[in-house]
Amino acid sequence: MAMNIVLLEPEIPANTGNIGRTCVATGTRLHLIEPLGFRLNEKALRRAGMDYWDKLDVVRYINFEDFLEKNPGAKIYMATTKAEKTYTQVKYEPDCYLMFGKESAGIPEEILLKYRETAVRIPMLEDIRSLNLGNSVAIVLYEALRQNQFAQMALSGHLTKYDWNEG
Repeated sequence: MAMNIVLLEPEIPANTGNIGRTCVATGTRLHLIEPLGFRLNEKALRRAGMDYWDKLDVVRYINFEDFLEKNPGAKIYMATTKAEKTYTQVKYEPDCYLMFGKESAGIPEEILLKYRETAVRIPMLEDIRSLNLGNSVAIVLYEALRQNQFAQMALSGHLTKYDWNEG
């Protein structure tokens, strides 16, 4: 079982590239719901993470209805600034779907209304509209992974005992 990140109509290739890199590093599947604001072969996407793209488990959908049809029964958590609960106040299943909206508008209200009980937000000061999409994905994804004991991920890190002693 793996976590799932869902991007609804992402607009900025660098954000999607960085999120793709995070997904590869964590063994998370990336779901892209069209329309995309870029072509997947754009230089900015490549620069931001395309060198990992061949290792990425990525699925594309023509719209949100297509996504729902192909993922029946998916437990979806909607990340939005409009949620009452913070992202740390819910229990994430090991195969849940963490959904994020497009950079300019977030997740449409009509979708959010249907998922009010599983909507989550990242706390921030009132004067800030939102965080960068890549940062938001990383924050929520790593909380979900932490709650699931970082299943299937190496916890030893990249440093060896020798590296620490040489410090």
